[in-house]
Amino acid sequence: MAESAMEARGDSFLRQRQVLFLFVFLGVSLAESESRRYSVVEETERGFLIANLAKDLGLGVGELAVRGAQVVSKGNRQHIQLNHQNGDLLLHEKLDREELCGPTEPCVLHFQILLQNPLQFITYELQVIDVNDHSPVFFEHEMQLKLLENTPPGTIIPLGNAEDLDVGRNSLQNYTVTPNSHFHVLTRSRRDGRKYPLLVLDKALDREEQPELILTLTALDGGSPPRSGIAQVHIVVLDINDNAPEFTQSLYEVQVLENSPINSVLVTVSASDLDTGNLGTVSYAFFHASEEIRKTFQLNPITGDIQLVKYLNYEVMNTYEVDIEAKDGGGLSGKTTVIVQVVDVNDNPPELTLSSIASPIPENSPETVVAVFSVSDPDSGDNGRIMCSIESNLPFNLKPSEENFYTLVTNGALDRESQAEYNITITVSDLGTPRLKTQHNITVTVSDVNDNAPAFSQTTYTLRVRENNSPALHIGTVSATDRDAGANAQVTYSLLPPRDPHLPLASLVSINADNGQLFALRSLDYEALQAFEVRVGAADRGSPALSSQALVRVLVLDDNDNAPFVLYPLQNGSAPCTELVPRAAEAGYLVTKVVAVDGDSGQNAWLSFQLLKATEPGLFGVWAHNGEVRTARLLSERDAVRHRLLVLVKDNGEPPLSASVTLHVLLVDGFSQPYLPLPDVAAAEARADPLTVYLVIALASVSSLFLCSALAFVAVRLCRRSGAASGGGCAVPEGHFPGHLVDVSGAGTLSQSYRYEVCLAGGTGTSEFKFLKPIIPSGLFQDTE
Repeated sequence: MAESAMEARGDSFLRQRQVLFLFVFLGVSLAESESRRYSVVEETERGFLIANLAKDLGLGVGELAVRGAQVVSKGNRQHIQLNHQNGDLLLHEKLDREELCGPTEPCVLHFQILLQNPLQFITYELQVIDVNDHSPVFFEHEMQLKLLENTPPGTIIPLGNAEDLDVGRNSLQNYTVTPNSHFHVLTRSRRDGRKYPLLVLDKALDREEQPELILTLTALDGGSPPRSGIAQVHIVVLDINDNAPEFTQSLYEVQVLENSPINSVLVTVSASDLDTGNLGTVSYAFFHASEEIRKTFQLNPITGDIQLVKYLNYEVMNTYEVDIEAKDGGGLSGKTTVIVQVVDVNDNPPELTLSSIASPIPENSPETVVAVFSVSDPDSGDNGRIMCSIESNLPFNLKPSEENFYTLVTNGALDRESQAEYNITITVSDLGTPRLKTQHNITVTVSDVNDNAPAFSQTTYTLRVRENNSPALHIGTVSATDRDAGANAQVTYSLLPPRDPHLPLASLVSINADNGQLFALRSLDYEALQAFEVRVGAADRGSPALSSQALVRVLVLDDNDNAPFVLYPLQNGSAPCTELVPRAAEAGYLVTKVVAVDGDSGQNAWLSFQLLKATEPGLFGVWAHNGEVRTARLLSERDAVRHRLLVLVKDNGEPPLSASVTLHVLLVDGFSQPYLPLPDVAAAEARADPLTVYLVIALASVSSLFLCSALAFVAVRLCRRSGAASGGGCAVPEGHFPGHLVDVSGAGTLSQSYRYEVCLAGGTGTSEFKFLKPIIPSGLFQDTE
């Protein structure tokens, strides 16, 4: 026990020393704000040893690897690499000072050394020393000057300058000219340090003696050995033109926003010439302008307007010095300079460079470093000042470090049950007008335990499958999700025992355990089974496993698989059914009515009737919707006595199914009350004059004897017809119809026999068939709810 207490006190003391050392080290680091600098000559080969970082920091070689030392540079290009085995800083690639820094001197590359455990940033600078690897180059290899022969000695003529990409002593230093019998050259410097030549006339010119001169202009740099470039100067001696163009200003200065639109006029230069005619006409042109100036600006030779033809970029070049020449018709010219100052606008959003990220985070961990990143903005002033933030409702904090580095840390322990994943948006904005911002999204996940059961997308699913389906048909899919992750979120589906023990579930459906797809195992019959219910369970693979269940209701849809069945007249009797029609019947007389049913439902059971064939076409017609057979015209003595009608009964399914029935019609003479008027005729007769009624009564009394004879004749015929019906004619059989027939209205299944009574109501005003309601035994149908 004593030894354990001593060890605990020793560990506590050691931790206190480490914390104290960390604060002291951070204080010393913050106090040392001056960066350390190394230097390297440009064009040095890759792998060159710059310095030993471990030695400079006073660390052991192994400590760099333990503390995760890494080199962080701006941008994606790495110029320096760190060898963790020996602590050497090596050159990662050959450096070109002109490409990296251009005319800027000194050329300094900034980088940081990032150390962890504890977190520390150390700023370094690498100076790239210039070598004389570029020769001076003139923008124009041939220059042409026109000088009046009375030009006085001492006149200074500007010449096109050369450019040397090197800096310091290696840059362009002076100019010389040969032969120099009439001229010598002066070397002058511009505001930006560039040197340009001035040609000075030493001796008066004489056009008659020498109309032109060719000089060689040489530009020399200060390297060792020096490099040079040459250009030819062609001087044409002109006759006297005593007035040269003069600009209103010897220097124009203009400030232009870098986002100025193309074709905008920046400034207008103006020159005048006191001469008249062609000698006083002035035209403007760039004077020995560089290629960059010609690509950026356009000069109107007549008006002197300088227009912008290329977008400006303050970060690339902030000052342009443009020389303009005004020349008259006699060849004399004047010179002026236009200084274009590019004004910075906030056109560059801040940049964020992510150095490291840690994810997932254990849900019970204390304050943890999630990410380390740096920010930068190439703009200047307030446009380049940066602020960094995240959403305030997240359990994370941003902690700034030196040199625009930030660390993203948690506020405390995270709870996955509250939130399993955090999408953190880091917003970096500058202080320019308008403010520009850059957003970077970081996703942090939290580890998981199995505390969520699978949840179905629906508590009840309704699936529809058409009858007569093929076995193993995919009829639908159930879906359950689990909020957990990994194996805790892998869901397995299964069929639970049905509530109805008599339901053969195992032979009806099956389920894919992996994706929840349901399959019909056999062909379903709507007339036998219209709907059934299945309970589906979903369980995860956690320990212990959690599960849930959902109800699946399967509805069987009807298919047009039953042809219409003719109830009347029956076609299975031994004797045909014959309908009697008096010859005195008018058009529209009801002969009989075809009655049929269909075992299907819905539009598959909607029946229509059509007369396919008749002994005498045009004499009879069938109503398409109710199957009534009526006369189409008045009967005549020339019409045949016996007629055979073929009626087609067709349903409305796709494809449609049909059945046919044959009707036999007999035309008779002297049939008692052969004419039964239509409802509209009867109504008209009801409104007739009473005298007509009296005449009809008188006629009936006189003809009573004839009527008795006619009734006797009809009675004999009806007896014969009744005898034929008892032998299977047109009476309805006592036996059962085929089972599972659906009525025309689709109300249900006819599982018992129906008895219909067919009678001809001769005493009424309408001759129609009446069908008595079927007698249905109790308990025939069972509740399917």
